[in-house]
Formats: sequence, C-alpha cells, structure tokens
Amino acid sequence: MQQHTFSQPIRHKIFKRLFDIFFSLTILIILSPLYLLLAIFVKCSSKGPIFYTSRRIGRKGKLIDCLKFRTMEKGADAKLTDLLASDPKLAAEWALFDKLHQDPRITSLGKFLRKTSLDELPQFFNVLTGDLSVVGPRALHIIGSPETYLQELRRIYGDKTDQILSVRPGITGVWQISGRSFIPIEERCKLDALYVQQQTFWQDLKVICKTIPAVLHSKGAF
Repeated sequence: MQQHTFSQPIRHKIFKRLFDIFFSLTILIILSPLYLLLAIFVKCSSKGPIFYTSRRIGRKGKLIDCLKFRTMEKGADAKLTDLLASDPKLAAEWALFDKLHQDPRITSLGKFLRKTSLDELPQFFNVLTGDLSVVGPRALHIIGSPETYLQELRRIYGDKTDQILSVRPGITGVWQISGRSFIPIEERCKLDALYVQQQTFWQDLKVICKTIPAVLHSKGAF
C-alpha cells in the first residue's frame, strides 16, 4: 500500500476522549437489553451474521471497520460493485451522496433499523476501541482497492482532506443534524471542515442533543 503524508498533525483532546469512553459505556450498559433484542430480530429475519463491518476511512487515513447491525442481504458488498458498474444512474447517486436512496440490497427489517438509526448502535464499541468518536466528521465508505482509497478521498475533500482526517470520525456530527443522507458529499465536506476548526466540548453536547430529534424524525435516513 502506498504511503501518504499529511500536512496537519493528529489532534489529541484528552477530555474529548474521556467523554467518549464514559458516554459509550453508559449507552452500552443502559441499552444492553435493546442490543440483545435487536440481535435476535436480525438473526431471525434473514440469513447472515448479526453484525456487519463497514470498511471506512478513519483518522489520518487509517482503514477502520465500523460495526453495525446487519441491514442488508448476504453478499451485499459484491452486489453493490455490480450495481454501480451496471447502472450509471446509481453510480452517480453513490458518488453524490455516498448512499443509495432505494437500495435493493436492504432487508425489510433493515429498512426499519436504518430509518431509526438503530443499526448504528454497535458503533459505540468502535468508540471504546478508539476508532470513532461520539461526535466528529462522517466516516466515508471504502469501495474498490485499498491502494486507491486515499486518492479518491482527496478528490472528494480536496485541500480539506488533511484537516478532516486530523480527528476521529464520529457516530454523529454536524452532517447528522443538517439533513443526513440528503446532503451531497461536497456540502458535507464543508460542514466537517468547519466542525474541525471550531470543535469544542459544548458544541459536541449541542450536536448530541440535536441528534435525538433528528433521529426521531428520520429525516434523511435511508
């Protein structure tokens, strides 16, 4: 794999990390019955594992595996590659939003989990391991060869790439409370860069509080 240099150093904020650990442990303990119930539903609803690991871009370009409750049919990753290669319209939608509005790979239960964002609850384990933060820039999907993912990221983020990659990506962020999946990647990039510049503990609390109604209203979730 090619080596990449970054113009900005990794940003370390001890208090933010301590908050991430405390907040995630609290969520995992309080919602443990819900985790168990969802795991049973996913297992019984369709063939395949309970959890799905989504390959994403983490801090300083590190490849990370984000844990989620499985919402798609078995073999969904291979099917996505075929879909994007065979349908230019879907490929353009993926390039614009990093998602498909009407994704044919999603199961019936998966549609509900995505609409309510319950599929993302296991990502609090990723926060404990240090791959994610509770609040941060959105972690982009990895499609294709690992050797070319950073070049693709620089194409999307441009001169803001190093700035955005200087912090951990988040389970939620400014993009989550500003339209979620309806926001084009270019606009999401601007929001993420602005967050990195202005990030404070109080801003993170504000984002967390605003995430709750955004999830309940399900706007931009698919």
